[in-house]
Amino acid sequence: MIRTLRRRREEPLDHAELARLLPAPGDPELSSDRLNGLEEHLMTEIRNRTSDTAPDTSPGASTGAPPVGAHAGDRAPRAARRSGRRPVLVGAAAALVLAAAGVAGLAGGSDGSESSGRAVAPPAGAVPAPVVQVVRGSTAGLAGAVADISGAAARAELPEPGPGQFLYVRSEVSSLVSWENADGKNRSYVDKIHPREVWMSPDGDKGWLMEPYKEAIDRDGITLDDPEGGERTLNSPSYDYLRALPTDPGLLLKKIYDETGGMGNGPDQQAFSTIGDLLRGQVVPPKLAAGLYRAAARIPGVVLVDESVDAAGRHGVAIARTDEADGARTEWIFDRETYTYLGERTVQTRDVEGVRAGTVRGHTAVTDRAVVDAVKQRPAGSAPGKRTAAPAAPSAGT
Repeated sequence: MIRTLRRRREEPLDHAELARLLPAPGDPELSSDRLNGLEEHLMTEIRNRTSDTAPDTSPGASTGAPPVGAHAGDRAPRAARRSGRRPVLVGAAAALVLAAAGVAGLAGGSDGSESSGRAVAPPAGAVPAPVVQVVRGSTAGLAGAVADISGAAARAELPEPGPGQFLYVRSEVSSLVSWENADGKNRSYVDKIHPREVWMSPDGDKGWLMEPYKEAIDRDGITLDDPEGGERTLNSPSYDYLRALPTDPGLLLKKIYDETGGMGNGPDQQAFSTIGDLLRGQVVPPKLAAGLYRAAARIPGVVLVDESVDAAGRHGVAIARTDEADGARTEWIFDRETYTYLGERTVQTRDVEGVRAGTVRGHTAVTDRAVVDAVKQRPAGSAPGKRTAAPAAPSAGT
C-alpha cells in the first residue's frame, strides 16, 4: 500500500492574528493547571463533555475524567462518551482552554503535561502549597474503620427531595497550581481555599454552580442546566440515577469496574477515583453511600491512614489509595468520633515533575449538604464565604 504523506502547512502561523481571534483571558499568565483547578463538579462536567479524543467502545459508555493537576482530581483522562450534556458549561470551558493554549503557545509553549511560565511572582491568588509529613497507610484496622464509616453513612438522615426541589452541596476547595519562576526552578502553589456551592435537581436536568473565586465563573454563578436530559452514568449521575443503583458492595464494584474499564491509570485506581468523585461531589442516598465505602475497601491498594486534615482544618482518619502512575495519594477523611465524611485531600508521596513529596496537591471540605426549594437558596445557617469548622450534618454521602 502506498502511503501519501500529508503536506505541511506552508503559510507561516500568524501569532498576532491568532491572539486577536482567541477570547481574551482574564489573567495573561493563566496556566493549564489553573484551568484544571476548576476541579470536582466543574471539572468533572467539563471533562465529561469535552474529552472526545479517547474512543470508548463499550455499550452505553459515558464520559469520565480527571487529569493530574487538580486538587482531588490528579487522575488521567477518561474515555469520551456523550457530547451533548452541559452545553453552556462546555462553551465556557472550551473558550478558556483555547485562550490558555494560545497564551502558552505565544509565550513559549508547554511541556505537554503541566503548563509552566516564567514569572517573578506566582499566579494571582495562589499561595505556596503546604507540605506535610506523609503518614504511612496500612490495611491494619481498615476493615473495622470501614464498618464504622459505612454504618454511620447508612444511619444518616436526609429529607427525600420532592418535585421542584434541589440538592445542595457546599464545600471549601483548593487545588494545585504549578509554576516555574524566573530562576527556572519549579514551585508548587495552590489556590487560596475558597467556597464552592452546587445546586442540582434530582433528575440532573437543572443546576447551578457558584464559585466566584474562579475566573471562568461570574460572581452570580453559571448554569448547569441540561436541556437535553441526557443519559446518566456513574461519571455523570443524578440523584435519581444514584437512588436506582444496587447497594450490595459486590454488585456495585462490578458495575464500577465494568463501566470505567479502560479509563484512568488502571482499573483499581479508576474505581477508587470514581467512588471518590461520587462521595465528594454528590448527595448520595445513605444506603448507597454505605455500599460504596464497603466496595472501596475491596479495591487492591486501599489503606487506612491515621491522620489527615481537610480544607477546613478538621482532623480525622482517612481511607486512601496511591496512584502508582504519579505518586499522588487521595485520602477520604472522616471524623474520628462520628465517622462522618469530612472531605478529601491529595498528597504527593514521592518527588515527581518538580512537586516534592509531602506537597498537598489539593483538598476539599464538605461543609453542608441539604435539600432546598430553589436554586441559589441556602439552608439556614449557610452563607456565602462562611467557613465551617464543625463537621457537616450527617447526610447522604457521609
